[in-house]
Amino acid sequence: MSMDLIERTIRVTWHHRVFFADGIFDPASTVLLDVLRGDNDDSPNRALIVLDESLAAIMNYFTPHADALALVGPPIVCEGGEPTKASWSQVTAIHAAIDRHHIDRHSYLIAVGGGALLDMVGLAAATAHRGVRHVRVPSTTLSQCDSGVGVKNGINAFGKKNFIGTFSPPFAVINDFQLLSTLSPRDARAGFAEAVKAACIRSREFFEVIERDAACLAHFEPTAMRELIRRCAELHVNHIAASGDPFEFGAARPLDFGHWSAHKLEQVSNFTLRHGEAVAIGVALDVIYSRRAGFLAAAGAERVLGLLEALGFELFTPDLLREDSSQGLLVLCGLDEFREHLGGSLAITLLRAIGDGFEVHEMNPALIRESIRELHVRHRARQGAKPTSAP
Repeated sequence: MSMDLIERTIRVTWHHRVFFADGIFDPASTVLLDVLRGDNDDSPNRALIVLDESLAAIMNYFTPHADALALVGPPIVCEGGEPTKASWSQVTAIHAAIDRHHIDRHSYLIAVGGGALLDMVGLAAATAHRGVRHVRVPSTTLSQCDSGVGVKNGINAFGKKNFIGTFSPPFAVINDFQLLSTLSPRDARAGFAEAVKAACIRSREFFEVIERDAACLAHFEPTAMRELIRRCAELHVNHIAASGDPFEFGAARPLDFGHWSAHKLEQVSNFTLRHGEAVAIGVALDVIYSRRAGFLAAAGAERVLGLLEALGFELFTPDLLREDSSQGLLVLCGLDEFREHLGGSLAITLLRAIGDGFEVHEMNPALIRESIRELHVRHRARQGAKPTSAP
C-alpha cells in the first residue's frame, strides 16, 4: 500500500516579557497601562480581573484610569493557594465570565495573586477562544521568582499535581515588589527555596550571592529580596528561551531539581506543606543523595543544606516517613508519577557541584531511604533531641 506525505516545519516566535516595578496599583502609576497599550490606543483596553481574595484593595486603582482600561465587570475573587487548583470549577467560572462579558482575543484577562491562582487563571486564558491575552501579576516571592514568570498553567487532578494544564506564554508578567510587603514571613520565605534550586543547577555565582545575603534575606530585607527575585527570574526566563525545549517535549526538566519528592510531599501533607517548603526539603534530599551516590563533594552538600537552614527552612517533615498499606514510603511514589509526567522515561537532576546540575535516569530506593534517614537525624539534632528510628 502506498503512502503520501506533506510535511512542513512550523516556527512560532514568542516574546516573553517580565517587567519589574513598584506600586503598579498606585493611582499615579501608568505601568500597567503602558504594558497593555497596543495598536488600539484611541479606545480603552477591555479587561477582566481575577484577584486573590487578600488583594481586593487594588480595585481602587481602576476608577481613575477608566478612560484607558475598561473593566468589563466586577473582579472575580478567588481563594489563594492550592485549593484554587483542586477542580475545574474555578476554571469554568472564569470561562463563563469570559463568555458573558465578551472577552475576545484582543481583550485581557489579568490575574493578580500567588502561583496557584496564576496557574489556574492561565489555564482558563489558554483554553478560552484557544487563547486570550493573559497578564500575570505575581504577588508572592515564589511566584515572582519562579512559577509566575514561566509559561506553564494547570490544575491538580487524580491526586496528581498539575495533571491538567497547558504551555502558553502570557502576554506579559509584571513583578510588583510592593505586593510583597503584605506577605507573612512563611510566604515571604517560600520563594527562597526556588532561588537556591536555580542557583544550585545553573549559577555558582548566584549561589554565592544568596550565601552573602542570607542573614538579610532571613530578615526579609527588601534590597536583598529584590536582587534575589530579579536574578532568579532571569535564570528561569533564560532557560525557557535558550534551552531548546521550552514546552518540555523531551524528558529533561532541570528546573524541577528537588521537585519529584516535593510534589508528592505536598499531596501527602494535603497541601499543608507550602510548595516552597516542600522544594527546600526536596532539594535537601537530592543534595544528600548526590553526595551519597558519589557525585557531590561533602563540602558542597553542606553549603547547600546550611544555606537552606540559614534562610529559615526546616529540611525534614514527618510526611517523608508516611507509608502505604504495603509499608512502602509514599514519597517514593513520586518517582513513578514524575516518570509518567515526563513521558515514560525518568530524568532526575542531581548535582556534581554547586552550579553544575546533571541528569540521571534511575534512582536507588535504598539510597533514597538512607538520605531520608540522614535528614531525619539532622533535623532531630537541630531540635536538640535524640534521633529516633527512620527507614
